[in-house]
Formats: sequence, structure tokens, C-alpha cells
Amino acid sequence: MTLPTSENPIGDRVRQLRTGRGLSVRALAAMAGFSPSFISQVEHSQVSPSIASLERIAAVLGITLGGFFTESAPTPAAVVLATDRQELTSSWSRATIEALGPTDGKRMLEPIMITLVPGGRSGTSLHPALGEQFAFVCDGDVTLNLPESTYTLRQGDAVSIAAGSLHQWDNTGSSTSRVLIVSTRRAS
Repeated sequence: MTLPTSENPIGDRVRQLRTGRGLSVRALAAMAGFSPSFISQVEHSQVSPSIASLERIAAVLGITLGGFFTESAPTPAAVVLATDRQELTSSWSRATIEALGPTDGKRMLEPIMITLVPGGRSGTSLHPALGEQFAFVCDGDVTLNLPESTYTLRQGDAVSIAAGSLHQWDNTGSSTSRVLIVSTRRAS
């Protein structure tokens, strides 16, 4: 599998998806609510976008976060070994996102693992879930911010989030947190 690394940064994948959809930098920026210079900086790996920013870009491109991973060949049963996971890092969010399932875009469910170091968060403000999400806290404590309330979730706690619901993940603790998130993919 090809991983988004310094040799194959997220910016390359954003550019590939944008041009594949016939969008200019300005068009993608306008549709996602960013400046053209920000999109250009993402594509040239000059900035590390937050998880929320990646989700806004993904929404315009018609994908979920998993769409930023390079596509794997479709198979009836997809085994993803821990040593073979594709990974994206957001230094802004202080987070790592790992693909736990196939990245062929053909499946209904998209499992990812988000690891937040202390002080890490998914964005500066609440952002909409791209699809329905189920989240399970594997390690540590995280804060789930919703418009109407805030929840501290500990290891073993779970939550279901409706598609389009505003939310934000925040690690205010002193240890690393890992959250398994299974999302429904956007209809093509």
C-alpha cells in the first residue's frame, strides 16, 4: 500500500482528487470556505490541516476522511494488519488517523482510528459529521463537544453521532487517547 508520507503527502492526494473532479484551487476553496492560498498550501504540504479542515475539503470532494488514503484493490474480505495500516498525521490537530478497513471506496462502512495526544483536538470549532458515526474510546479520555452539551468519554465508552451533527473531539487529559470511529460512506 502507498502511504501518505513525506514522499506522498496528503497534499498530493488533495490535488489528485481536486483535479480529478475538474475543480480549480479557487473553486475548491470557495466551496469549502477556505482561501485559495490555504488550499494551495495544503497541496504543497506547507501547512498541516486539522481533522475538521480535512473533513470540510472531503465534503466538497464527495468523500469521507478515508478518501484521502490511496485506494486499495477491492476484495470480498479485507484484512488490514496493524503493521500495514495507512496513516495520516495532522500536526495542527496533534492527531494521527489510521485506516482500519479497505480504502477502495466500495464499502458502506469506513473504520478509522484517531489518536489524539494531550492537547489534541479535531478542529477549532464544531464541525458536521460527514456520515452517521459510531465512536468507541479504546484508550484514554476524550471530550466530545456538541452544540447542546459536553461529554467526557473514558475507555470503553461509546457514542453514535447522526450524519450532519456538529461535534468536536478534544483530548484535555494528560495521556494519549485513541478513538475508533466507524462512519457510513457518502453515497456516490
